[in-house]
Amino acid sequence: MFDQILMKEAIKLAQEADAQDEVPVGAVIAYNNKIIARAHNQVEALKDPTAHAEMIAITQATHYLSCKWLHDCTLYVTIEPCSMCTGALILARIKKICFGTADPKTGACGSIVNLAQHNKLNHKIEVGENILTEECAALMSQFFSRKRKPLKD
Repeated sequence: MFDQILMKEAIKLAQEADAQDEVPVGAVIAYNNKIIARAHNQVEALKDPTAHAEMIAITQATHYLSCKWLHDCTLYVTIEPCSMCTGALILARIKKICFGTADPKTGACGSIVNLAQHNKLNHKIEVGENILTEECAALMSQFFSRKRKPLKD
């Protein structure tokens, strides 16, 4: 139940991103059952390919904790993190990643590769998946469907 509550918060952030014409990804980081970071994609607004929701949330959480490590934290994100974000989460030593829907094109927690639990890396992240999957997947498919819709004259 707690996972669903926090994923709903991530979904709200994804909806904010969507309203700003950003790919609708939202993320929250929880520590001791409290949200310490909230973010959504800002790639277009900041003209920065690294401005993914996860990356911004990591920065917020490390500032909140005054520590570069997120040992006892859990990330809730609407879509499976990419390799960049998963790599950053490994470097931050986050305990767990929970995502709503898999990303068959860039997912790095099992869909394309599994960096989160790679045997040759020095930190492994617990992964929880398929939390409010239908809602999270619908956000993505509706966004890209609108993007692909031909303009009417």
